[in-house]
Amino acid sequence: MSATRKRPDQPMPPDIRDRLESEGLTGDYRARPRYQRNDYLAWIARAKRPDTRQRRIDQMIEELSRGGVYMKMDHPPSART
Repeated sequence: MSATRKRPDQPMPPDIRDRLESEGLTGDYRARPRYQRNDYLAWIARAKRPDTRQRRIDQMIEELSRGGVYMKMDHPPSART
């Protein structure tokens, strides 16, 4: 972790990596800023119940697929043209 980063980098769980690949969204995920990638993974990891974790993964996948949104907020830099 660099001096400017306040949060440690989250590891990519294999099931999420596989889902990104199967949905064809790996590039969209990697195109997002580091903080967004890290926030998604930390948010998913904090889920206490499996169904909550799955809902969070589904939301991340949907937002990456749709573009223009991050954590239910507008994110114009990722909007699809």
